Amino acid sequence: METNRVEAFSDGVLAIAITIMVLELKTPNTPDLHGMLEILPTLLTYVLSFVYIGIYWTNHHHLMHLSNRVDGGALWANLNLLFWLSIVPFTTRWMDESSLSTLPVLVYGINLLLAAVSYTILQTRLIRIQGTESQLGQAIRNDAKGKWSMAIYVVGCAGAFLSVWVSVAAYVAVAAVWIVPDRRIERAVAGETDAE
Repeated sequence: METNRVEAFSDGVLAIAITIMVLELKTPNTPDLHGMLEILPTLLTYVLSFVYIGIYWTNHHHLMHLSNRVDGGALWANLNLLFWLSIVPFTTRWMDESSLSTLPVLVYGINLLLAAVSYTILQTRLIRIQGTESQLGQAIRNDAKGKWSMAIYVVGCAGAFLSVWVSVAAYVAVAAVWIVPDRRIERAVAGETDAE
């Protein structure tokens, strides 16, 4: 099976997740700086989650671009990833409405961790289908960046019991590391384009 339907369906789910999050944003109660400052925490949690969805969207696009076929296992792995990403609007809202209370911040981190694990499962399955000598297999190799990211999520989740700011710092740090799409895949995609 080709990857175009998987990518189109995934694009739709991620677009809906972003739309749900933006619909949760409320306008300031007053048309001044004070009103804007009141909604700033909500806006910042939205921005963080938007960045995460964007990171997954861009990297998923590149992952699919280097994959020429999928199987049933890859379809389920993709659905697993989409499930965890579709929960992000809920965990974002809970974290925001609780004013960064421990449990919601922890659950948000677990959500991010499970999305990362799910992405790794999908990536591993696609490499198995394409072959380790494929462009995708060669581009990913040992995926140290992905493993470090999951370790930082675990630290962020554990840190919620010390200070939610440890968690927030960990979540922001992982987003900052991934804000630029995976260069390994970008280089492989560029090499494919040059070869055509």
